[in-house]
Formats: sequence, C-alpha cells, structure tokens
Amino acid sequence: MNETIMQNAVGNLLKYGVWIVLSVGIVGGLIFLSTHADATVDYRDFVENDRSIFEVLREIAVGISEMDGASIIYLAIILLFLTPFVRLILSLISFILEKDLMYVLITLIVLIIICCSVYFGYAH
Repeated sequence: MNETIMQNAVGNLLKYGVWIVLSVGIVGGLIFLSTHADATVDYRDFVENDRSIFEVLREIAVGISEMDGASIIYLAIILLFLTPFVRLILSLISFILEKDLMYVLITLIVLIIICCSVYFGYAH
C-alpha cells in the first residue's frame, strides 16, 4: 500500500470522523432537548456510576434503538473517542507494511495503554 494512500485515508478518517460526530451529536441534542425541555437537574447529590463499560455500551445501544437523545449523544462521544483510536490502528498497519519495528512497538504500547485504561479505568 502506498504511503500517500495511507496518509489520505488517515486524513479522511479524521476529517469525516469529526463531521459524523458533530452530526450525530446535534441530532442527539435536538432529540434530547425536544423530549426534556422542561426537565431540571438536581446537582446536590452525586452518585458515582460504577458499572462496567460493557453494561454502559449495552444500555446505550438499547437507548439508540429507542431514539433516546442522551444515548445518541453518548454514541457521538464514543465515535469521537474511536476516531483517533482507528487512526492509531491505521498507523499501526502502515508501520507494519513499512516494516518499521520501532514505531510498530510504540504504537502497540499506546494501543494497549488506551485499551487497558478504558477497560480497567471505567469501573474502579
């Protein structure tokens, strides 16, 4: 695979990823505001959300299927996180194709750190 093709793919991923996140977030925000226009939030009591990431993702998927605005906003946040994550994966593929062992190892370490922090850091 040509280096220019990979650079274009990464650039397009970042560019279109941001536009997709923005669109999903706006749609979710509009749905949320239209269904919760009169709602007030009580910030006096804070309860820590101590659930696993898989439970949260399952709840978001159910909410999206029900067109819940908050769940669609959460989807936008997840997509926002996944955009640079996929960029790292594309970079890893590029480094593997270039046979650049040092950058393959660095990218793998960064991916492992991100995966561990998402998996273990959510429900502490």
